[in-house]
Amino acid sequence: MFEKSEARTCPECGLALKRLEELPKAKVVGGEVEEIPPDEEILPWTYTGRGRGPLVLVALLGVAAFFLPWVKETAPERIVMSGPQIASHLGWMWAPLVAWLVMIPLVLSRRNVFRMRGARVAVGFLAGMSLMTIVVRMAFKPAPNALDPHIIDWAIGMYVTGVLSVVAIALSFVFGGRIDDLTSKKKHHRSGEETLH
Repeated sequence: MFEKSEARTCPECGLALKRLEELPKAKVVGGEVEEIPPDEEILPWTYTGRGRGPLVLVALLGVAAFFLPWVKETAPERIVMSGPQIASHLGWMWAPLVAWLVMIPLVLSRRNVFRMRGARVAVGFLAGMSLMTIVVRMAFKPAPNALDPHIIDWAIGMYVTGVLSVVAIALSFVFGGRIDDLTSKKKHHRSGEETLH
């Protein structure tokens, strides 16, 4: 009705004028209370259904697996290295820990089905980042030579992280569940006089 520079308040009632995009979502439309769709109902923080609980568990296990032994060196020295020890030499090896630490709040902050389903790609990407780190590290094993006779074997932490990454990728496909099996906790009131089509 008004140009941006024309008025800041309504000349009739004195209400502040705002752009339509800045207004909050209306709860009442045309005199009727707008129902919140079942997929947008807020779930409790402790909700573990629709893949939410398993994904948080896998991410927590992924963080723990990062601190397990990842590499066993048998020559020239006998040492066992955990994820942080490897990452201190190869900076890109921090990727699994970062992915798991980002996944935990990402999954926990999704408290309705709509947002869970919307985060599927992000969760899958984070799990894939962890898996690709493992695949690249295992595919390019340092070869021993006369000047650098390192003989290494992969330890349990590497394998556990790989398995957890695959599980998280699988769970990302079902995060939020199907949209056609939603249930609502709110009671729907009908007067009985409505025409049903």
